[in-house]
Amino acid sequence: MKPINRIFLFLLFISVSYAISYAQENQSYFLHTIEKGQSLYSISKMYNVTTSDIIRLNPGCDEKIYAGQTIKIPTGKESQKGETFHTIQAGETLYKLTTMYNVSAKDICEANPGLSAENFRIGQVILIPQKKEEQTATPTPTEQTTIQGPVVPRCKDMHKVKRKETIFSVSREYGISEQELIAANPELKKSMKKGQFLCIPYPAATTVQPTQKEDPYAIPPSNSELFRKSKETPQKLSTIKAALLLPFQEDKRMVEYYEGFLMAVDSLKRTGISLDLYVYDCGKDVSTLNTILAKNEMKSMNIIFGPMHQNQIKPLSDFAEKNDIRLVIPFSQKGEEVFNNPAVYQINTPQSYLYSEVYEHFTRQFPNANVIFIEPVSVDKEKAEFISGLKQELKSKGISMKTVSESATKETLKAALRSDKENIFIPTSGNNVLLIKILPQLTLLVRENPAENIHLFGYPEWQTYTRDHLENFFELDVYFYSSFYTNTLFPAAVQFTNAYHKWYSKDLASKYPNYAMLGFDTVFFFLKGLSLYGSELENNLPKMNLTPIQTGFKFQRVNNWGGFINKKVFFIRFTKNFELVKLDFE
Repeated sequence: MKPINRIFLFLLFISVSYAISYAQENQSYFLHTIEKGQSLYSISKMYNVTTSDIIRLNPGCDEKIYAGQTIKIPTGKESQKGETFHTIQAGETLYKLTTMYNVSAKDICEANPGLSAENFRIGQVILIPQKKEEQTATPTPTEQTTIQGPVVPRCKDMHKVKRKETIFSVSREYGISEQELIAANPELKKSMKKGQFLCIPYPAATTVQPTQKEDPYAIPPSNSELFRKSKETPQKLSTIKAALLLPFQEDKRMVEYYEGFLMAVDSLKRTGISLDLYVYDCGKDVSTLNTILAKNEMKSMNIIFGPMHQNQIKPLSDFAEKNDIRLVIPFSQKGEEVFNNPAVYQINTPQSYLYSEVYEHFTRQFPNANVIFIEPVSVDKEKAEFISGLKQELKSKGISMKTVSESATKETLKAALRSDKENIFIPTSGNNVLLIKILPQLTLLVRENPAENIHLFGYPEWQTYTRDHLENFFELDVYFYSSFYTNTLFPAAVQFTNAYHKWYSKDLASKYPNYAMLGFDTVFFFLKGLSLYGSELENNLPKMNLTPIQTGFKFQRVNNWGGFINKKVFFIRFTKNFELVKLDFE
Protein backbone atom coordinates (compact mmCIF):
# COMPACT_ATOMS: atom_id res chain seq x y z
CA MET A 1 0.00 0.00 0.00
CA LYS A 2 1.31 3.43 -0.92
CA PRO A 3 2.26 5.78 1.93
CA ILE A 4 -0.26 8.39 0.76
CA ASN A 5 -3.08 5.82 0.95
CA ARG A 6 -2.04 4.80 4.46
CA ILE A 7 -2.08 8.43 5.57
CA PHE A 8 -5.48 8.91 3.98
CA LEU A 9 -6.95 5.84 5.74
CA PHE A 10 -5.41 6.91 9.04
CA LEU A 11 -6.93 10.39 8.76
CA LEU A 12 -10.27 8.87 7.75
CA PHE A 13 -10.18 6.58 10.81
CA ILE A 14 -9.36 9.53 13.11
CA SER A 15 -12.15 11.68 11.67
CA VAL A 16 -14.74 8.88 11.95
CA SER A 17 -13.69 8.15 15.55
CA TYR A 18 -13.92 11.86 16.40
CA ALA A 19 -17.33 12.12 14.75
CA ILE A 20 -18.65 9.18 16.76
CA SER A 21 -17.15 10.55 19.98
CA TYR A 22 -18.52 14.03 19.26
CA ALA A 23 -21.97 12.64 18.46
CA GLN A 24 -22.01 10.77 21.76
CA GLU A 25 -20.91 13.84 23.73
CA ASN A 26 -23.63 15.96 22.14
CA GLN A 27 -26.44 13.40 22.28
CA SER A 28 -29.18 14.56 24.61
CA TYR A 29 -29.70 12.37 27.64
CA PHE A 30 -30.98 12.28 31.20
CA LEU A 31 -29.65 10.34 34.20
CA HIS A 32 -31.11 7.17 35.72
CA THR A 33 -29.96 5.66 39.02
CA ILE A 34 -30.23 1.87 38.86
CA GLU A 35 -32.40 0.28 41.53
CA LYS A 36 -32.19 -3.23 42.94
CA GLY A 37 -33.42 -5.83 40.45
CA GLN A 38 -33.36 -3.61 37.36
CA SER A 39 -31.69 -4.98 34.23
CA LEU A 40 -30.72 -3.27 30.97
CA TYR A 41 -33.80 -4.87 29.44
CA SER A 42 -36.23 -3.53 32.04
CA ILE A 43 -34.63 -0.07 31.95
CA SER A 44 -34.88 0.05 28.14
CA LYS A 45 -38.59 -0.81 28.32
CA MET A 46 -39.21 1.92 30.92
CA TYR A 47 -37.86 4.61 28.61
CA ASN A 48 -38.79 3.24 25.17
CA VAL A 49 -35.18 2.91 24.03
CA THR A 50 -33.11 -0.12 23.01
CA THR A 51 -30.43 -1.75 25.15
CA SER A 52 -27.89 -0.89 22.43
CA ASP A 53 -28.88 2.80 22.80
CA ILE A 54 -28.04 2.60 26.51
CA ILE A 55 -24.79 0.68 25.96
CA ARG A 56 -23.68 3.25 23.37
CA LEU A 57 -23.87 6.02 26.00
CA ASN A 58 -22.54 3.82 28.83
CA PRO A 59 -19.72 1.61 27.51
CA GLY A 60 -19.24 -1.52 29.62
CA CYS A 61 -22.73 -1.57 31.13
CA ASP A 62 -23.59 -4.65 29.05
CA GLU A 63 -21.07 -6.58 31.16
CA LYS A 64 -21.90 -5.23 34.61
CA ILE A 65 -24.41 -2.91 36.22
CA TYR A 66 -25.21 -2.53 39.91
CA ALA A 67 -27.77 -0.90 42.20
CA GLY A 68 -26.85 2.73 42.90
CA GLN A 69 -25.00 3.16 39.61
CA THR A 70 -26.00 6.23 37.55
CA ILE A 71 -26.24 5.77 33.78
CA LYS A 72 -27.20 8.00 30.86
CA ILE A 73 -30.49 7.37 29.05
CA PRO A 74 -30.76 8.89 25.55
CA THR A 75 -33.68 11.22 24.88
CA GLY A 76 -35.34 11.95 21.60
CA LYS A 77 -37.54 8.86 21.39
CA GLU A 78 -40.62 10.48 22.82
CA SER A 79 -43.72 8.45 23.46
CA GLN A 80 -46.78 8.73 21.25
CA LYS A 81 -48.38 10.89 23.94
CA GLY A 82 -45.64 13.50 23.66
CA GLU A 83 -44.31 12.84 27.16
CA THR A 84 -40.75 13.35 28.30
CA PHE A 85 -38.61 12.25 31.25
CA HIS A 86 -36.98 14.46 33.85
CA THR A 87 -34.36 13.64 36.50
CA ILE A 88 -34.95 15.67 39.66
CA GLN A 89 -32.00 17.97 40.43
CA ALA A 90 -30.83 19.59 43.66
CA GLY A 91 -33.13 22.42 44.74
CA GLU A 92 -35.98 21.45 42.43
CA THR A 93 -39.53 21.28 43.75
CA LEU A 94 -42.79 20.17 42.22
CA TYR A 95 -43.76 23.84 41.90
CA LYS A 96 -40.55 24.62 40.02
CA LEU A 97 -41.23 21.78 37.58
CA THR A 98 -44.70 23.16 36.86
CA THR A 99 -43.16 26.49 35.84
CA MET A 100 -40.28 24.86 33.96
CA TYR A 101 -42.53 22.68 31.78
CA ASN A 102 -45.70 24.79 31.94
CA VAL A 103 -47.85 21.89 33.16
CA SER A 104 -49.97 21.68 36.28
CA ALA A 105 -49.01 19.87 39.48
CA LYS A 106 -52.16 17.76 39.08
CA ASP A 107 -51.07 16.60 35.61
CA ILE A 108 -47.60 15.64 36.88
CA CYS A 109 -49.09 13.75 39.84
CA GLU A 110 -51.55 11.89 37.59
CA ALA A 111 -48.72 10.90 35.24
CA ASN A 112 -46.63 9.66 38.19
CA PRO A 113 -48.91 7.79 40.63
CA GLY A 114 -45.84 6.46 42.43
CA LEU A 115 -44.54 9.94 43.21
CA SER A 116 -45.18 11.55 46.61
CA ALA A 117 -43.86 14.35 48.78
CA GLU A 118 -41.86 11.71 50.68
CA ASN A 119 -40.00 10.26 47.67
CA PHE A 120 -39.62 13.49 45.67
CA ARG A 121 -35.82 13.54 45.84
CA ILE A 122 -32.67 14.14 43.84
CA GLY A 123 -32.04 11.47 41.18
CA GLN A 124 -35.66 10.33 40.87
CA VAL A 125 -36.86 10.14 37.27
CA ILE A 126 -40.41 11.29 36.63
CA LEU A 127 -42.64 11.47 33.58
CA ILE A 128 -43.55 14.96 32.40
CA PRO A 129 -46.87 14.82 30.52
CA GLN A 130 -47.49 16.75 27.36
CA LYS A 131 -48.77 20.26 27.99
CA LYS A 132 -52.50 20.34 27.44
CA GLU A 133 -53.58 22.54 24.56
CA GLU A 134 -55.28 25.66 25.86
CA GLN A 135 -58.45 26.82 24.23
CA THR A 136 -57.83 30.19 22.65
CA ALA A 137 -60.53 32.40 21.22
CA THR A 138 -60.17 32.52 17.44
CA PRO A 139 -60.87 36.04 16.21
CA THR A 140 -63.49 36.43 13.49
CA PRO A 141 -61.79 37.18 10.17
CA THR A 142 -62.11 40.86 9.34
CA GLU A 143 -61.24 42.88 6.32
CA GLN A 144 -57.50 43.46 6.24
CA THR A 145 -56.42 47.03 6.89
CA THR A 146 -53.36 48.69 5.57
CA ILE A 147 -52.00 49.31 9.06
CA GLN A 148 -49.75 46.41 10.17
CA GLY A 149 -49.02 45.59 13.79
CA PRO A 150 -45.52 45.66 15.17
CA VAL A 151 -43.24 42.78 14.24
CA VAL A 152 -42.81 40.45 17.22
CA PRO A 153 -39.35 38.82 17.33
CA ARG A 154 -39.39 35.02 17.29
CA CYS A 155 -36.32 34.61 19.50
CA LYS A 156 -35.97 35.91 23.02
CA ASP A 157 -32.21 35.32 22.87
CA MET A 158 -29.52 33.63 20.78
CA HIS A 159 -27.21 31.01 22.24
CA LYS A 160 -23.86 29.87 20.86
CA VAL A 161 -23.31 26.15 21.51
CA LYS A 162 -20.25 25.34 23.56
CA ARG A 163 -18.32 22.06 23.65
CA LYS A 164 -20.13 19.21 25.47
CA GLU A 165 -23.41 21.15 25.69
CA THR A 166 -26.57 19.16 25.00
CA ILE A 167 -30.18 19.95 24.16
CA PHE A 168 -31.00 19.08 27.76
CA SER A 169 -28.39 21.40 29.30
CA VAL A 170 -29.26 24.35 27.02
CA SER A 171 -33.02 24.03 27.62
CA ARG A 172 -32.44 23.91 31.38
CA GLU A 173 -30.19 26.98 31.24
CA TYR A 174 -33.01 29.06 29.76
CA GLY A 175 -35.89 27.44 31.69
CA ILE A 176 -37.64 26.00 28.65
CA SER A 177 -38.50 22.43 27.66
CA GLU A 178 -36.46 20.41 25.17
CA GLN A 179 -39.52 20.28 22.90
CA GLU A 180 -39.73 24.11 22.80
CA LEU A 181 -36.01 24.38 21.97
CA ILE A 182 -36.28 21.81 19.15
CA ALA A 183 -39.45 23.45 17.77
CA ALA A 184 -37.57 26.77 17.49
CA ASN A 185 -34.51 25.02 15.98
CA PRO A 186 -35.71 22.08 13.81
CA GLU A 187 -32.13 21.36 12.75
CA LEU A 188 -31.52 19.94 16.24
CA LYS A 189 -33.46 16.83 15.23
CA LYS A 190 -30.39 15.87 13.15
CA SER A 191 -27.49 17.07 15.29
CA MET A 192 -26.13 19.78 17.58
CA LYS A 193 -22.70 21.23 16.85
CA LYS A 194 -20.21 23.38 18.67
CA GLY A 195 -20.41 27.01 17.51
CA GLN A 196 -23.99 26.63 16.26
CA PHE A 197 -26.34 29.51 17.11
CA LEU A 198 -29.67 28.56 18.61
CA CYS A 199 -32.85 30.56 18.82
CA ILE A 200 -34.11 30.69 22.41
CA PRO A 201 -37.88 31.11 22.01
CA TYR A 202 -40.28 33.13 24.10
CA PRO A 203 -42.64 31.15 26.33
CA ALA A 204 -45.53 29.65 24.37
CA ALA A 205 -48.41 32.02 23.80
CA THR A 206 -51.44 31.48 26.01
CA THR A 207 -54.94 32.88 26.18
CA VAL A 208 -54.75 36.62 26.56
CA GLN A 209 -56.29 37.37 29.93
CA PRO A 210 -55.63 40.04 32.51
CA THR A 211 -53.28 38.43 35.03
CA GLN A 212 -52.26 39.46 38.46
CA LYS A 213 -48.71 40.55 38.84
CA GLU A 214 -46.66 37.90 40.57
CA ASP A 215 -45.60 38.84 44.04
CA PRO A 216 -41.79 38.44 44.16
CA TYR A 217 -42.01 37.96 47.94
CA ALA A 218 -44.71 35.27 47.81
CA ILE A 219 -43.66 31.86 49.18
CA PRO A 220 -44.19 29.12 46.53
CA PRO A 221 -46.33 26.16 47.65
CA SER A 222 -44.48 23.21 49.18
CA ASN A 223 -44.37 19.70 47.72
CA SER A 224 -46.68 18.41 50.45
CA GLU A 225 -49.23 21.14 49.74
CA LEU A 226 -49.24 20.52 45.98
CA PHE A 227 -49.47 16.73 46.36
CA ARG A 228 -52.32 17.13 48.83
CA LYS A 229 -54.25 19.42 46.48
CA SER A 230 -53.67 17.09 43.52
CA LYS A 231 -54.93 14.01 45.34
CA GLU A 232 -58.21 12.56 44.11
CA THR A 233 -61.11 12.08 46.53
CA PRO A 234 -61.05 8.46 47.77
CA GLN A 235 -63.95 6.33 46.53
CA LYS A 236 -65.43 3.25 48.20
CA LEU A 237 -66.79 0.39 46.08
CA SER A 238 -70.26 -0.76 47.11
CA THR A 239 -70.14 -3.64 44.61
CA ILE A 240 -66.87 -4.85 43.11
CA LYS A 241 -67.00 -5.83 39.44
CA ALA A 242 -64.34 -8.38 38.54
CA ALA A 243 -63.62 -10.21 35.27
CA LEU A 244 -61.62 -13.38 34.66
CA LEU A 245 -60.24 -13.99 31.15
CA LEU A 246 -58.48 -17.34 30.64
CA PRO A 247 -58.28 -20.14 27.99
CA PHE A 248 -60.32 -22.71 29.94
CA GLN A 249 -60.82 -25.25 27.15
CA GLU A 250 -57.17 -25.19 26.15
CA ASP A 251 -55.45 -25.76 29.52
CA LYS A 252 -56.88 -27.68 32.47
CA ARG A 253 -54.66 -25.69 34.86
CA MET A 254 -56.82 -22.65 34.05
CA VAL A 255 -59.85 -24.61 35.25
CA GLU A 256 -57.99 -25.35 38.52
CA TYR A 257 -57.18 -21.64 38.87
CA TYR A 258 -60.87 -20.82 38.34
CA GLU A 259 -61.89 -23.39 40.95
CA GLY A 260 -59.70 -21.70 43.57
CA PHE A 261 -60.94 -18.33 42.30
CA LEU A 262 -64.56 -19.32 43.01
CA MET A 263 -63.69 -20.55 46.51
CA ALA A 264 -62.16 -17.13 47.31
CA VAL A 265 -65.23 -15.31 45.94
CA ASP A 266 -67.46 -17.49 48.10
CA SER A 267 -65.34 -16.79 51.22
CA LEU A 268 -65.53 -13.04 50.61
CA LYS A 269 -69.26 -13.04 49.97
CA ARG A 270 -69.80 -14.84 53.27
CA THR A 271 -68.18 -11.82 55.00
CA GLY A 272 -70.72 -9.46 53.41
CA ILE A 273 -68.65 -8.22 50.45
CA SER A 274 -70.77 -7.55 47.34
CA LEU A 275 -69.22 -8.94 44.13
CA ASP A 276 -70.25 -9.22 40.48
CA LEU A 277 -68.12 -11.79 38.65
CA TYR A 278 -67.78 -12.03 34.85
CA VAL A 279 -65.95 -15.06 33.39
CA TYR A 280 -64.88 -15.47 29.75
CA ASP A 281 -62.93 -18.06 27.79
CA CYS A 282 -60.55 -15.84 25.80
CA GLY A 283 -58.79 -18.69 23.98
CA LYS A 284 -55.32 -17.91 22.66
CA ASP A 285 -56.08 -15.48 19.82
CA VAL A 286 -56.18 -11.70 20.05
CA SER A 287 -59.34 -11.64 17.90
CA THR A 288 -61.21 -13.68 20.54
CA LEU A 289 -59.99 -11.31 23.26
CA ASN A 290 -61.08 -8.24 21.27
CA THR A 291 -64.58 -9.67 20.87
CA ILE A 292 -64.84 -9.96 24.66
CA LEU A 293 -63.43 -6.47 25.27
CA ALA A 294 -66.07 -5.03 22.91
CA LYS A 295 -68.82 -6.06 25.33
CA ASN A 296 -70.41 -3.08 27.10
CA GLU A 297 -69.94 -4.46 30.61
CA MET A 298 -66.15 -4.75 30.25
CA LYS A 299 -65.60 -0.99 30.46
CA SER A 300 -67.23 -0.87 33.89
CA MET A 301 -64.93 -3.43 35.54
CA ASN A 302 -62.95 -2.49 38.65
CA ILE A 303 -60.41 -5.27 38.11
CA ILE A 304 -59.52 -7.90 35.47
CA PHE A 305 -57.58 -11.13 36.08
CA GLY A 306 -55.73 -12.64 33.09
CA PRO A 307 -54.69 -13.48 30.45
CA MET A 308 -52.40 -16.50 30.14
CA HIS A 309 -50.96 -16.05 26.65
CA GLN A 310 -48.23 -13.49 26.04
CA ASN A 311 -49.73 -12.14 22.79
CA GLN A 312 -52.91 -11.06 24.61
CA ILE A 313 -51.21 -9.07 27.37
CA LYS A 314 -50.61 -5.83 25.47
CA PRO A 315 -54.14 -5.39 24.03
CA LEU A 316 -55.64 -6.23 27.42
CA SER A 317 -53.22 -3.84 29.16
CA ASP A 318 -54.08 -1.04 26.71
CA PHE A 319 -57.79 -1.62 27.30
CA ALA A 320 -57.33 -1.58 31.09
CA GLU A 321 -55.29 1.63 31.03
CA LYS A 322 -57.73 3.40 28.72
CA ASN A 323 -60.67 2.53 30.98
CA ASP A 324 -58.87 2.97 34.32
CA ILE A 325 -59.16 -0.73 35.29
CA ARG A 326 -56.66 -2.67 37.39
CA LEU A 327 -55.15 -5.63 35.52
CA VAL A 328 -53.73 -8.59 37.47
CA ILE A 329 -51.45 -10.80 35.33
CA PRO A 330 -51.19 -14.13 37.20
CA PHE A 331 -48.79 -16.20 35.08
CA SER A 332 -46.49 -14.35 32.68
CA GLN A 333 -43.03 -13.37 33.90
CA LYS A 334 -41.96 -11.51 30.75
CA GLY A 335 -44.58 -8.79 30.26
CA GLU A 336 -43.31 -5.33 29.27
CA GLU A 337 -46.54 -3.48 30.02
CA VAL A 338 -45.84 -3.27 33.76
CA PHE A 339 -43.05 -0.77 33.05
CA ASN A 340 -45.44 1.82 31.58
CA ASN A 341 -48.96 1.01 32.76
CA PRO A 342 -49.65 2.08 36.37
CA ALA A 343 -52.70 -0.22 36.59
CA VAL A 344 -50.80 -3.49 35.97
CA TYR A 345 -49.97 -5.98 38.74
CA GLN A 346 -47.55 -8.76 37.77
CA ILE A 347 -47.82 -11.74 40.13
CA ASN A 348 -44.98 -13.83 38.67
CA THR A 349 -41.81 -11.88 39.51
CA PRO A 350 -39.50 -10.96 36.58
CA GLN A 351 -36.27 -12.92 36.91
CA SER A 352 -33.86 -10.05 37.63
CA TYR A 353 -36.09 -8.73 40.45
CA LEU A 354 -36.57 -12.22 41.89
CA TYR A 355 -32.83 -12.90 41.93
CA SER A 356 -32.01 -9.58 43.60
CA GLU A 357 -34.44 -10.41 46.42
CA VAL A 358 -32.84 -13.86 46.85
CA TYR A 359 -29.35 -12.31 47.02
CA GLU A 360 -30.43 -9.85 49.71
CA HIS A 361 -32.12 -12.54 51.80
CA PHE A 362 -29.17 -14.90 51.36
CA THR A 363 -26.56 -12.43 52.60
CA ARG A 364 -28.87 -11.45 55.46
CA GLN A 365 -29.43 -15.09 56.46
CA PHE A 366 -25.77 -16.10 56.06
CA PRO A 367 -23.61 -13.03 56.81
CA ASN A 368 -20.67 -15.23 57.90
CA ALA A 369 -20.79 -17.77 55.09
CA ASN A 370 -18.25 -19.86 53.24
CA VAL A 371 -20.00 -20.56 49.93
CA ILE A 372 -18.94 -23.65 47.98
CA PHE A 373 -20.34 -23.89 44.45
CA ILE A 374 -20.73 -27.38 43.00
CA GLU A 375 -20.18 -27.34 39.22
CA PRO A 376 -21.72 -30.02 36.98
CA VAL A 377 -19.87 -31.43 33.97
CA SER A 378 -22.37 -29.73 31.65
CA VAL A 379 -23.10 -26.08 32.43
CA ASP A 380 -26.74 -25.37 33.25
CA LYS A 381 -27.46 -22.26 31.17
CA GLU A 382 -30.77 -21.78 32.96
CA LYS A 383 -28.96 -20.99 36.24
CA ALA A 384 -26.00 -19.10 34.72
CA GLU A 385 -27.53 -15.64 35.30
CA PHE A 386 -28.51 -16.48 38.88
CA ILE A 387 -25.05 -17.84 39.79
CA SER A 388 -23.23 -14.95 38.10
CA GLY A 389 -25.29 -12.38 39.99
CA LEU A 390 -24.90 -14.24 43.29
CA LYS A 391 -21.12 -14.38 42.91
CA GLN A 392 -21.06 -10.64 42.20
CA GLU A 393 -23.17 -9.96 45.32
CA LEU A 394 -21.04 -12.24 47.53
CA LYS A 395 -17.87 -10.54 46.30
CA SER A 396 -19.27 -7.08 47.08
CA LYS A 397 -20.13 -8.24 50.62
CA GLY A 398 -16.71 -9.84 51.19
CA ILE A 399 -18.17 -13.35 51.56
CA SER A 400 -15.69 -16.13 50.75
CA MET A 401 -16.31 -18.48 47.80
CA LYS A 402 -14.87 -21.75 46.47
CA THR A 403 -15.75 -24.09 43.61
CA VAL A 404 -15.67 -27.89 43.44
CA SER A 405 -16.80 -30.30 40.72
CA GLU A 406 -19.79 -32.63 40.94
CA SER A 407 -17.36 -35.59 41.08
CA ALA A 408 -15.43 -34.15 44.07
CA THR A 409 -14.50 -36.77 46.67
CA LYS A 410 -15.45 -36.57 50.31
CA GLU A 411 -11.88 -35.47 51.10
CA THR A 412 -12.04 -32.65 48.53
CA LEU A 413 -15.35 -31.46 49.98
CA LYS A 414 -13.90 -31.55 53.49
CA ALA A 415 -10.88 -29.49 52.39
CA ALA A 416 -13.26 -26.77 51.18
CA LEU A 417 -14.85 -26.38 54.64
CA ARG A 418 -14.06 -23.63 57.15
CA SER A 419 -14.63 -24.23 60.87
CA ASP A 420 -15.14 -20.52 61.63
CA LYS A 421 -18.00 -20.06 59.13
CA GLU A 422 -21.32 -21.48 57.97
CA ASN A 423 -20.50 -23.71 54.99
CA ILE A 424 -23.14 -23.37 52.26
CA PHE A 425 -22.97 -25.78 49.31
CA ILE A 426 -24.77 -24.47 46.20
CA PRO A 427 -25.12 -26.61 43.04
CA THR A 428 -24.96 -24.46 39.92
CA SER A 429 -27.71 -26.58 38.34
CA GLY A 430 -31.20 -27.15 39.66
CA ASN A 431 -31.89 -30.50 37.99
CA ASN A 432 -32.50 -33.69 39.92
CA VAL A 433 -29.69 -35.61 38.19
CA LEU A 434 -27.02 -33.43 39.80
CA LEU A 435 -28.80 -33.62 43.14
CA ILE A 436 -28.77 -37.43 43.02
CA LYS A 437 -25.02 -37.40 42.29
CA ILE A 438 -23.97 -35.09 45.12
CA LEU A 439 -26.31 -36.08 47.96
CA PRO A 440 -24.47 -39.28 49.01
CA GLN A 441 -21.07 -37.57 49.35
CA LEU A 442 -22.53 -34.55 51.16
CA THR A 443 -24.45 -36.82 53.54
CA LEU A 444 -21.26 -38.74 54.42
CA LEU A 445 -19.43 -35.43 54.89
CA VAL A 446 -22.04 -34.21 57.39
CA ARG A 447 -22.08 -37.50 59.31
CA GLU A 448 -18.30 -37.62 59.65
CA ASN A 449 -17.96 -33.93 60.56
CA PRO A 450 -20.80 -33.29 63.05
CA ALA A 451 -19.04 -30.26 64.54
CA GLU A 452 -19.04 -28.39 61.20
CA ASN A 453 -21.88 -26.03 60.29
CA ILE A 454 -23.02 -27.29 56.87
CA HIS A 455 -26.05 -26.48 54.68
CA LEU A 456 -27.17 -27.21 51.13
CA PHE A 457 -28.90 -24.35 49.26
CA GLY A 458 -31.06 -24.79 46.17
CA TYR A 459 -33.92 -23.79 43.91
CA PRO A 460 -37.76 -23.62 43.69
CA GLU A 461 -37.97 -26.83 41.63
CA TRP A 462 -36.54 -28.76 44.57
CA GLN A 463 -39.99 -28.83 46.14
CA THR A 464 -40.92 -31.33 43.42
CA TYR A 465 -38.04 -33.61 44.55
CA THR A 466 -38.92 -33.49 48.25
CA ARG A 467 -40.55 -36.91 48.35
CA ASP A 468 -37.46 -38.56 46.81
CA HIS A 469 -34.90 -36.86 49.09
CA LEU A 470 -36.79 -35.94 52.26
CA GLU A 471 -34.42 -37.68 54.72
CA ASN A 472 -31.35 -36.22 53.00
CA PHE A 473 -32.89 -32.74 53.02
CA PHE A 474 -33.39 -32.87 56.79
CA GLU A 475 -29.93 -34.32 57.43
CA LEU A 476 -28.22 -31.71 55.23
CA ASP A 477 -30.20 -28.80 56.71
CA VAL A 478 -31.37 -27.82 53.22
CA TYR A 479 -32.62 -24.37 52.20
CA PHE A 480 -34.24 -23.43 48.90
CA TYR A 481 -35.88 -20.21 47.73
CA SER A 482 -39.30 -19.82 46.13
CA SER A 483 -42.02 -17.21 45.64
CA PHE A 484 -44.66 -19.89 46.25
CA TYR A 485 -44.77 -22.69 48.79
CA THR A 486 -47.18 -24.48 51.06
CA ASN A 487 -46.74 -27.20 53.61
CA THR A 488 -49.67 -29.58 53.32
CA LEU A 489 -49.62 -29.86 57.13
CA PHE A 490 -50.19 -26.12 57.68
CA PRO A 491 -53.72 -25.51 59.09
CA ALA A 492 -54.68 -23.15 56.24
CA ALA A 493 -53.51 -25.69 53.65
CA VAL A 494 -55.37 -28.55 55.37
CA GLN A 495 -58.55 -26.46 55.51
CA PHE A 496 -58.27 -25.48 51.84
CA THR A 497 -57.53 -29.06 50.73
CA ASN A 498 -60.56 -30.40 52.56
CA ALA A 499 -62.81 -27.62 51.26
CA TYR A 500 -61.59 -28.20 47.67
CA HIS A 501 -62.39 -31.90 47.90
CA LYS A 502 -65.85 -31.09 49.26
CA TRP A 503 -66.53 -28.54 46.51
CA TYR A 504 -65.29 -30.52 43.51
CA SER A 505 -65.24 -34.17 44.70
CA LYS A 506 -61.58 -34.59 43.72
CA ASP A 507 -58.15 -34.11 45.23
CA LEU A 508 -55.84 -31.16 44.60
CA ALA A 509 -53.24 -31.65 41.89
CA SER A 510 -49.85 -32.38 43.45
CA LYS A 511 -47.94 -29.93 41.24
CA TYR A 512 -46.06 -26.74 42.13
CA PRO A 513 -47.29 -24.13 42.05
CA ASN A 514 -50.78 -25.39 42.72
CA TYR A 515 -53.07 -23.37 40.44
CA ALA A 516 -56.17 -23.70 42.64
CA MET A 517 -54.25 -22.21 45.58
CA LEU A 518 -52.81 -19.53 43.29
CA GLY A 519 -56.33 -18.60 42.17
CA PHE A 520 -57.58 -18.44 45.76
CA ASP A 521 -54.64 -16.39 47.11
CA THR A 522 -54.62 -13.89 44.23
CA VAL A 523 -58.34 -13.20 44.14
CA PHE A 524 -58.71 -13.05 47.92
CA PHE A 525 -55.86 -10.52 48.18
CA PHE A 526 -57.15 -8.09 45.55
CA LEU A 527 -60.88 -8.30 46.15
CA LYS A 528 -60.39 -8.02 49.91
CA GLY A 529 -58.15 -5.00 49.31
CA LEU A 530 -60.69 -3.30 47.04
CA SER A 531 -63.45 -3.89 49.60
CA LEU A 532 -61.34 -2.29 52.34
CA TYR A 533 -59.70 0.61 50.50
CA GLY A 534 -61.54 1.14 47.20
CA SER A 535 -59.69 3.60 44.97
CA GLU A 536 -57.00 3.97 47.65
CA LEU A 537 -55.83 0.35 47.36
CA GLU A 538 -52.46 1.31 45.87
CA ASN A 539 -51.67 3.58 48.81
CA ASN A 540 -52.53 0.86 51.34
CA LEU A 541 -50.84 -2.23 49.90
CA PRO A 542 -48.36 -2.48 52.83
CA LYS A 543 -51.35 -2.75 55.19
CA MET A 544 -52.65 -5.88 53.43
CA ASN A 545 -51.38 -8.24 56.10
CA LEU A 546 -53.04 -11.44 54.87
CA THR A 547 -51.68 -14.96 55.38
CA PRO A 548 -51.71 -16.73 51.99
CA ILE A 549 -52.02 -20.47 51.54
CA GLN A 550 -49.25 -20.68 48.93
CA THR A 551 -48.36 -17.39 47.21
CA GLY A 552 -46.92 -14.41 49.05
CA PHE A 553 -47.44 -10.80 47.97
CA LYS A 554 -45.07 -7.85 48.27
CA PHE A 555 -45.96 -5.35 45.56
CA GLN A 556 -43.70 -2.45 44.60
CA ARG A 557 -43.92 -0.04 41.69
CA VAL A 558 -41.23 -0.50 39.05
CA ASN A 559 -41.01 3.30 38.60
CA ASN A 560 -43.08 6.41 39.27
CA TRP A 561 -45.29 5.99 36.19
CA GLY A 562 -45.45 2.18 35.89
CA GLY A 563 -47.23 -0.71 37.56
CA PHE A 564 -46.44 -3.20 40.31
CA ILE A 565 -44.39 -6.37 40.47
CA ASN A 566 -44.55 -8.98 43.20
CA LYS A 567 -41.16 -9.18 44.97
CA LYS A 568 -42.08 -11.72 47.63
CA VAL A 569 -39.56 -14.55 48.17
CA PHE A 570 -39.53 -17.23 50.86
CA PHE A 571 -36.72 -19.46 52.07
CA ILE A 572 -37.84 -23.00 52.94
CA ARG A 573 -35.66 -24.81 55.49
CA PHE A 574 -35.52 -28.52 56.39
CA THR A 575 -33.95 -28.48 59.87
CA LYS A 576 -31.96 -31.28 61.50
CA ASN A 577 -34.77 -31.50 64.08
CA PHE A 578 -37.09 -32.65 61.26
CA GLU A 579 -38.97 -29.36 61.21
CA LEU A 580 -40.10 -27.64 58.01
CA VAL A 581 -39.79 -23.86 58.36
CA LYS A 582 -41.04 -21.17 55.95
CA LEU A 583 -38.81 -18.12 56.43
CA ASP A 584 -40.54 -14.83 55.73
CA PHE A 585 -38.10 -11.91 55.76
CA GLU A 586 -40.58 -9.03 56.11
